[in-house]
Amino acid sequence: MRPPRSTKLGFQPPAIGEEEIAAVVETLRSGWLTSGPRAALLEERMAEYLEADHVLAVTSGTAALHLALLAVGIGPGDEVITSPITWPATANVIEHCGATPIFCDVREGDLNIDPALIPALVTERTKAIMPVHLAGQPADLDPILALGLPVIEDAAHAAESRYRGRKVGGISTAACFSLYATKNIAAGEGGLVATNSGDIADAIRNMRLTRRGDGSLYDQVSAGFKANLSDVLAAIALVQLERVEAHAAIRERQFRLYDEGLAGLDGIAPLERDPRDTHALHLYAVRIDASAAGATRDAYQQALSGELIATSIHFLPVHRLTWFRERYPDQPRLPVAERAGDEVLSLPLSPSHSDEDILDAVDAVCHVHARFTA
Repeated sequence: MRPPRSTKLGFQPPAIGEEEIAAVVETLRSGWLTSGPRAALLEERMAEYLEADHVLAVTSGTAALHLALLAVGIGPGDEVITSPITWPATANVIEHCGATPIFCDVREGDLNIDPALIPALVTERTKAIMPVHLAGQPADLDPILALGLPVIEDAAHAAESRYRGRKVGGISTAACFSLYATKNIAAGEGGLVATNSGDIADAIRNMRLTRRGDGSLYDQVSAGFKANLSDVLAAIALVQLERVEAHAAIRERQFRLYDEGLAGLDGIAPLERDPRDTHALHLYAVRIDASAAGATRDAYQQALSGELIATSIHFLPVHRLTWFRERYPDQPRLPVAERAGDEVLSLPLSPSHSDEDILDAVDAVCHVHARFTA
């Protein structure tokens, strides 16, 4: 048994180095604080990386989702089918459009939206589907795309993901990414919309910032938002993009350490990863079956905190959160999502962690498991 930790192991600290610091300093000295050449360069390089015709940089992943929905015409009276196992922003942006989120239950293995259940939820008011690529595992897109509705992907976890060999970002109507501090490409804040549609790209350009003219005049062609990404944050993201392969190799090793170290623990199992796809390895999430693991997920989380291991929950079912529960009192039960909401626990994962850090987390889980199942 390894010696106990003397300091808290953070859940997902960003892997920021001297290159990111230098890029910020250089940007500050350039005089560009708002959107400028670095934001434009980030869009260009991310379009190449995501294999998409257009990428638009915005203030957050939430803004990316919101603008993408508006760009395809989502408005009052419409319905958008989505997953309940996601951060609330996915459903919030549907509400902000005046539309109604229709929650579809998820698959048992990977907790992504279950395509087999979507057709029964489609009505004449359904105007889009918003799948979520949970933890970096792509949702099963082909049967969703076959329904013929606009598909706006919540790809906040999926910057490196490929679905059946195709890069997430160039597959559907639009894919929305996050540059939040914990993401694989982290700028602190920020978001991206990838699309192959020139019309959608133009609509988002018009909405994210008032269109300027020749320097003395400006115009506005749609109701807009202040949603442009600053060059300071774009500079960080550009360095992170250069690091993406090296960081992915570190997370791959960390996944392997978890897979090997937690194998055989009754009642603790990682989310499934489809070998046909490229998983972005954004989160290492396990499910804790209290009947076999000797205690609930919440008890494990508390016990691991006592072992100085920080964890997180991805995610509580959105339809059971107070605001949505009270707004939609007739929401049908979603048994797979609701059970998962009681069981999921994400373990520390970051390129800034050493192998020793991950082994400390593995040992802590094993120690807590042994105590709970004794």
